[in-house]
Amino acid sequence: MNDSGVEYSLWRLNKVVEALCRDVLMEEAKYVTLKLNDTIPPDGFTYGCLIKGFCDIGDMIEASKVWNLMVEDGFDPEIQVFEKMMKTFFKKKEDTEAVKVFQTLRVNRMEELGLSTYNLVISWFCKKGKLSQAQQLFDEMRQRGIQPDCATLGSLLFGMSSRGQVNEAQRVLQQIEKPDIAIYHGLIKGLLSSKRPREATEVFREMINRGCEPIMHTYVMLLQGHLGKRGRKGPDSTVNFDTIFVGGLVKAGKSLEATKYVERILNGGMEVPRFDYNKFLHYFSNEEGVVLFLETAKKLREVGLVDLADVLWRYGEKMATRDRQRNREG
Repeated sequence: MNDSGVEYSLWRLNKVVEALCRDVLMEEAKYVTLKLNDTIPPDGFTYGCLIKGFCDIGDMIEASKVWNLMVEDGFDPEIQVFEKMMKTFFKKKEDTEAVKVFQTLRVNRMEELGLSTYNLVISWFCKKGKLSQAQQLFDEMRQRGIQPDCATLGSLLFGMSSRGQVNEAQRVLQQIEKPDIAIYHGLIKGLLSSKRPREATEVFREMINRGCEPIMHTYVMLLQGHLGKRGRKGPDSTVNFDTIFVGGLVKAGKSLEATKYVERILNGGMEVPRFDYNKFLHYFSNEEGVVLFLETAKKLREVGLVDLADVLWRYGEKMATRDRQRNREG
């Protein structure tokens, strides 16, 4: 009990440390823990909060120091703590350190290794084009009786399609009874990263035919794939990036944003910011947008840009359907 008559307890310490970590007051959280160490020795939860908190601010040196203290005191980090360390190392591009943490878990506590941890590492291997390592982990988890989920399969499809193994990726897709949005997004993203917007649009059509509804991110990916992240000139002067998107910003009353892209025309070669397709679609998620997208799709088809036309047509149809539903409910 302290001078104020408050009884010391590990439960109270953990509540304080957890709150400090949540508010990103990491130096204070560490100070309280070390200051009270002789009176209230920390437990695995205390250390776990500190490690995850230091990971949140990207301080992996301090996170590693706390990790070592935790092990020295005889506590085993929880799986979530392992995963937090790995995620942060991956995010900071310290891939070797992340794999070391994974191998420590794999060697010493294989029986606790589950789907979420496998997904984390498989996803990273696929993003880096290390398909053989991803496949080895995939085979290992299945041999251990852990069934892959859509996130696992989506990562593999991305890895295959981004490395040019499109036919193999398509075979895997056809074997999945009920693919969800994660699986389709993995394949679409992989195809777009390997400059295959036409094949990506075919996947887009297939997902719709199989009852999987595209979301905003689907449309943004496809628009970036067809037009580029900073916009790209089309083959027809009446229907290209500038007429559709820059002109659309003006219609939406966003003339200041449009000016950045008009400057590109006046100053050839000038670097322009990345175009925010997400914002653009949001600006036109209304009745005016329905007309814009459907009319633009018609013009695109006339000049042979059928794939891009289908993407915009589908989005326009989606907005029109939403408006009809609102009118019925009203």
